[in-house]
Amino acid sequence: MSDFDTNWLALREPSDHKARSAALVARLGRYLEDCSAEPNLLDIGCGIGSTYRALSRCVPAGARWRLLDHDPRLLSQAKRDIADPEGRVTFHHHDLNDLEGLPLDGVAVVTASAFFDLCSQDLCDGLANRLAGAGVGLYAALSYDGVMRWTRPHPLDAQVTSDFNRHQRSDKGLGSALGPDATAHLSRAFARLGYHVETAPSQWMLGPADSDLQRELVAGMERPLREIGSLSISDIASWIGFRLDTVEEPDTSCKVGHLDLLALPR
Repeated sequence: MSDFDTNWLALREPSDHKARSAALVARLGRYLEDCSAEPNLLDIGCGIGSTYRALSRCVPAGARWRLLDHDPRLLSQAKRDIADPEGRVTFHHHDLNDLEGLPLDGVAVVTASAFFDLCSQDLCDGLANRLAGAGVGLYAALSYDGVMRWTRPHPLDAQVTSDFNRHQRSDKGLGSALGPDATAHLSRAFARLGYHVETAPSQWMLGPADSDLQRELVAGMERPLREIGSLSISDIASWIGFRLDTVEEPDTSCKVGHLDLLALPR
């Protein structure tokens, strides 16, 4: 399973919070209120707890959370960052490939953010079947949809995006990843199981005020682009240099597409 830097996760959190579909978050909140005054949620691939922070004010005040990740470093950071005086949050170290071992007892909804684009078709199908068997809903936010556009173009933009999307479909530790196709696949899988499924865009719109995040995004693309190997090292360096040089220019912005999904039992 791919490991993520805590600094990157913290840096992207404000943009993730702004990008989430408010309509789907509101719909999730109403569903949980109908379920119980103290519903249980399981957040898989929880990282440093961003999903909890995004949703904790939008779900019933008595909600209880189980935060689960394979990486003990991220879980430790989440424990440090989350204030939980009432003891409503627990933390679980778990191999995300182990679907049968997920602690679903009493869970109303499983949540995940920026996770399913790293997962294989088999894992997504297996999770859908597991949740359907237990009558559990799914809120899957911020899955990358393959779109990256800049207001200031560069001749290599299309090739860079194509190569990055190809790399997104490689194995990140959860099988050959669905990458940009993840939300569409999940939508079909849950619809076949009789769920009510809604999707909504949750795109990043990054301007000069988000220059730190843009720099990390661009710099982080070097390794994937080199591994795909369609572009020369000099072309990759030229593209990265151009992008880094222009992040703070007025009227220059970057759009990174994501999709949110809410699948609820009928």
